[in-house]
Amino acid sequence: MTRTTEPSIQLPRISRKLSIFQSTMTAKITLALLVLAVGLAAGCGAARPSKYYQLTVPGDLAPAANPNPVPITLLIGRLTGPALYRADQIVYSSGGESMGTYEYQRWSEPPTEMIAEVILRQFRASGHYRGVYTLRSDIRGEFLLHGRLYDFKEVSGAAIVGRVTMELELRNIKTGTSVWTHFYTHDEPASRKDVGAVVAALDKNVQQAMAEFRASLDQYFAEHPPAPTAP
Repeated sequence: MTRTTEPSIQLPRISRKLSIFQSTMTAKITLALLVLAVGLAAGCGAARPSKYYQLTVPGDLAPAANPNPVPITLLIGRLTGPALYRADQIVYSSGGESMGTYEYQRWSEPPTEMIAEVILRQFRASGHYRGVYTLRSDIRGEFLLHGRLYDFKEVSGAAIVGRVTMELELRNIKTGTSVWTHFYTHDEPASRKDVGAVVAALDKNVQQAMAEFRASLDQYFAEHPPAPTAP
């Protein structure tokens, strides 16, 4: 009867090979982690800083001297608008339905809030009314001025323009009726093809809108003079 014997296993040699394999894998993993860490550090160091822009707002100065202001207290209410204009990104489009936002160029405040502040300061600085305050104040007024922003964006095509479209409404607080509305839309050409020039065009456009709104509202009160009320 023939008996076969199992070959002997050389444990020390296998143990050495396993140790060498583990050391090699550890070294490769460590090297990979180092490469990843260097890449992440380089990426963080190369991040572009954000730039912020704001509209021109008249300083908080005393109203212009006016011996005969319209005898009303005007309250400035909310300026509503699409979600894009309630955030701080600068919006662009190519004239079609699609729009996008710049990642590193932003407004200092959402456009709806910035323009509402411009409206408040412009009408207050004019000195044309007995008083101009925000709706959030404790002051009681006779009329409420509020509105909606439809467009506030860069539009590119044959030329790059800053488009502003908005509408203001004047409401008699006592009766709750709308007594005046004015719609404004205009494309202001940008002087250059960069975001800074577009911001300047939008700013100029807003200032033109304020002048037009004020002139139209002045005409309304000239044609419909309110009865004097107690301060």
